[in-house]
Amino acid sequence: MKVLIRQENRNDYKSVFELIEKAFKNQEYSDHKEQFLVERLRKSEVFIPQLSIVAEVDGQIVGHILFTKLQIVNELSVFESLALAPVSVLPEFQGKEIGSKLILYGHEQAERLGYKSVILLGHEDYYPRFGYQRCEKYNIKMPFDVPAENCMVVPLVKDGLKEVYGKIVYPDVFFE
Repeated sequence: MKVLIRQENRNDYKSVFELIEKAFKNQEYSDHKEQFLVERLRKSEVFIPQLSIVAEVDGQIVGHILFTKLQIVNELSVFESLALAPVSVLPEFQGKEIGSKLILYGHEQAERLGYKSVILLGHEDYYPRFGYQRCEKYNIKMPFDVPAENCMVVPLVKDGLKEVYGKIVYPDVFFE
């Protein structure tokens, strides 16, 4: 199976909306509104077009990933970072490394654009294979109460989290 990974464009929006809806339909830890979050994020100042990425198989969009801007703030500094939310793969294409390809390609693009880290809320058994570690290891804290094992961060470059600590500040668009 040949998978094409590319930047999303406006013509993909409807397909991506439907894909996200299907991908999260039966997920236990979901509010089933991820597709609406993606729509809001696209219209916000934290959207980075190059980091809204799709996976295609035979001309059909089967996966999508989105990285948007966020900050880590402490009493002395503000650090720019990225949120990975969400990664979506059509149910019939899950388990075929499409999510992995999207994550790795997204990391490469983010690094190329100068970003040094990515933060996510996700499954503790899936994301460590991509270098994600618990945020608490770096004294990085979520702004809301969630299990520590699901709060993860990855440096995209050597020392990408050196001297970075504080509270994550998600843009308001995440909570609308």
